[in-house]
Amino acid sequence: MRAGFRRTFGILSTHFLLAKPITAPHLVTLSGRFRRLLHTPCCFSGPSYRTNGGFTDFLLRDVNLQLCDRIVVERIQKAKYFASGNEALAFLDDSGVKPDADLVVSLIWELKQDWKLAFLVYKWGEKWDCIVEKVWCSMIWVLGSHRRFSTAWSLIRQLSDAAEDTQQAMLIVIDRYAAANQPEKAIRTFNLMQKFKYSPERASYLAFLDILCSHGNVEEAEDFMHLHKKFFPLEVESFNVILNGWCNGTAFFDIYEAKRVWREMSKCCIEPDKSSYAHMISGHARAGNLFDSLRLYDEMKKRGWVPGMQVYHSLVYVLSRENCLIEVFRILDRMKEMGMAPDRTTYGLIVCPLCDGGKFDSAKVALERMIGDGVDPGREIFHALLKGCESVEEAFGVLDRMREAGSNPNADTFSVLLRKFVGSGKDGSLARLWSEMTGRFGVEPDVAHGRIVVEGLVEGGLVGEAEEFYSAMKLDDPSLKNKLLQKKKKKKKVTAANTRYVKSGGGLRRWRGQIRIRKKKPIIFGFSI
Repeated sequence: MRAGFRRTFGILSTHFLLAKPITAPHLVTLSGRFRRLLHTPCCFSGPSYRTNGGFTDFLLRDVNLQLCDRIVVERIQKAKYFASGNEALAFLDDSGVKPDADLVVSLIWELKQDWKLAFLVYKWGEKWDCIVEKVWCSMIWVLGSHRRFSTAWSLIRQLSDAAEDTQQAMLIVIDRYAAANQPEKAIRTFNLMQKFKYSPERASYLAFLDILCSHGNVEEAEDFMHLHKKFFPLEVESFNVILNGWCNGTAFFDIYEAKRVWREMSKCCIEPDKSSYAHMISGHARAGNLFDSLRLYDEMKKRGWVPGMQVYHSLVYVLSRENCLIEVFRILDRMKEMGMAPDRTTYGLIVCPLCDGGKFDSAKVALERMIGDGVDPGREIFHALLKGCESVEEAFGVLDRMREAGSNPNADTFSVLLRKFVGSGKDGSLARLWSEMTGRFGVEPDVAHGRIVVEGLVEGGLVGEAEEFYSAMKLDDPSLKNKLLQKKKKKKKVTAANTRYVKSGGGLRRWRGQIRIRKKKPIIFGFSI
């Protein structure tokens, strides 16, 4: 039972954040209770916890992914032009490659953007009798991501008729329904599992709740939990899934709903555990509630729960948002005493909130502490610092420190700087930055850099300079060129309106609407008045 729990829950729990739909993202409908949205601009997006890895992690962990031979992939792409499936399969057989389960999964994942080609690979594997659980789960995930649910159900029925275990496959269908913003169909599918001779275990039930929460359907998950409490008694694990949904949602979170669930746990005589406190501390940290985060941290320790890395990450994040750098360093010392060495993520949750709050001097102090502890900052943290530089000279100082730390500036680094200083075209900062990029730092400009500069100059009203730069870079971007032409025409139209002339008599006279016309004084009895 315990092994089955780890197997099912480890593969299919909170996870599916990595398994996003391939097609255009679907908006989550925010109805019912009022939800408070939060955008965390930090480069590390604040503390976020998921219980286990995603379905893609399952593939990478349990499948020895092979580097797909490009010849095989190209042959599969050509096979779609055959009139019948048998001809296409024969064409694949002529490649001389005998597929196995690992290769089939690799090819399905490689071709996941085209579900028809992926399904052809699946049928090819079926012909060679190498269809196992990881193969059909991959295929069903791809079909669900493209909303080909009828095909996915047909596949599940075939597997069920062949006495195969399709419980995991149905959970994947549930996940894809939730990702497509169809929670009612996800719930119906979970209820249908009994018709497929499966009695949902608690592990599957928790995974189902977490699937709904991870795709933003926290209300539906909470209602389902209460409606089915006769079959699945209310326990701390199910409440933790709901708390995690309200506190650690990727697109939104609602700390007020989380506090309500916390009170309901007390009414149901359910004692919070270590995970409960971790979720609530994370939610309060994201909301910027420093006092509540510290209060729950103290309460957690009094109850005998030892805070983990997740809790400390939440604390350093919320303390950094309030620029409490001394307290942050005390937390870091506490982590070291507990045997938890701060890593790049830890320092990222310190430096990035400081940069977002404009506390760049404090961010530099934290960076030096990070380097002193032997932690490689990486480019992302330096990029956050570069966004706060007030001058090109200050930016060059950060770049030099970046090189000393072993993180050489790359194309993305200068994309950040070009966006920062593209409005300084008149004072020579942009020209100097471009020169240093190609000279001292040896970064070759690409089309993305050129686009940033041209668009920035156009937005700043420097259309002539943008045209010169576009020609010098020899850019071939129709949309950018069209934008330049439209801006130039608009500028000409404005100029023409301000200096409009009309012919009058033998010469030119400024248009009456643009100058003040002095009225002739009336003449009465030969005298002008």
